[in-house]
Amino acid sequence: MKILQVIPAVAPRYGGPSQAAIEMCLALQRAGIDIELCTTDADGNGRLAVVLDKPSLYHGVRTHFFRRDRSEAFKFSRSLQKWLDENVARYDIVHIHAVFSHATHAAARACRRHRVPYIVRPLGTLEPWSMQQKWSRKVLAWHFLFRRELREAAAIHYTTEQERELTERSLHLNKGITIPNGVDEALLAVEPTGKFREQHSIPANAPVLLCLSRLHPKKGVDLLLEAFLDLHAEGKLATWHLVVAGDGEAQYVERLRKITRGTGFEDAVHWVGWLEGAAKSAALAEANLFALSSFQENFGIGAVEAMACGTPVLLSRQVGLASEVLAAGAGWVINLDPTGLRAGLAEATSAPLELSARGIVARALVRKRFTWPRIADEWVVVYKKLSRAREETLAVHEHTVDCH
Repeated sequence: MKILQVIPAVAPRYGGPSQAAIEMCLALQRAGIDIELCTTDADGNGRLAVVLDKPSLYHGVRTHFFRRDRSEAFKFSRSLQKWLDENVARYDIVHIHAVFSHATHAAARACRRHRVPYIVRPLGTLEPWSMQQKWSRKVLAWHFLFRRELREAAAIHYTTEQERELTERSLHLNKGITIPNGVDEALLAVEPTGKFREQHSIPANAPVLLCLSRLHPKKGVDLLLEAFLDLHAEGKLATWHLVVAGDGEAQYVERLRKITRGTGFEDAVHWVGWLEGAAKSAALAEANLFALSSFQENFGIGAVEAMACGTPVLLSRQVGLASEVLAAGAGWVINLDPTGLRAGLAEATSAPLELSARGIVARALVRKRFTWPRIADEWVVVYKKLSRAREETLAVHEHTVDCH
């Protein structure tokens, strides 16, 4: 069985979706699936330094890179479209990661032409909150391009039940399947060493609140900063330190930094930039609490990584994982407003033993539900089912043609 994964871009700056696509490919390879990836060289205003127009290995995955010709938002690529038209019939299934993108349109069109079943992962972009952003542009694109492509997909891939319910109810879609993203099993064995605190001048005995994500307005980092500083001023978080790990547009990051200036608590907030690899794992393991206060988050891979390291999470209700975290007792779920954030932070940070207990539950939840080998096995079942359905459809078509 040969599967093609298609995504507009895989540069690290695009965050969780790019990371998840690569890790999914690696997990499926280990499960015995023949996997290839198709994408562009887009990297913000720049380009990835990769080989174009012929396959190469990218983080261990056989990948076809094509030049992004124009538009950072749409990532139009003439060569990607041409390659898909000429090669998509070689694959049994195509798994598309994105909606409002040229890669999605090109892949779905090629699949329909060659009768190859395809799956679309919307990445949360079809949830009501996301659709309201740049509403007029998205509505036009939805009605004239992407509605048909979603409705003719063999399946629509959601990573949480919350994402599926919100999307299907608002856009009257069906054929949804819910399979989460996963994390590297190695995270389950990561333990704090104290080196991260030492590197960033955080006292060894000071509890740490970690915010690790792309720094973007939808992440609600400004609200988290304000709530942390308010509680710090009241003495309720006097010993706590906040680590902000991530990067984003320079102007927005500067706006966030201004929130702390002149408060007298600047030393309690640490801006550590983008973290990956061992540095990221160390931050996750040494944190006492991980916070994700997003206005919209279909999954929240950073939260799962934190839980894998034994760190409980504080999530806004808009995070797709919130209901599972609440049901398992792996953290706290709060209303996303100043009052809700302050109350949630105050409660979560007031009981060290409860933090530890929920951290143990969090790690167990990841081991049970969110490791890549387990998720890859679920995808193998789905892919085989869709592949059999394709073979039966082709057989009926060939029989009909022969009869004529």
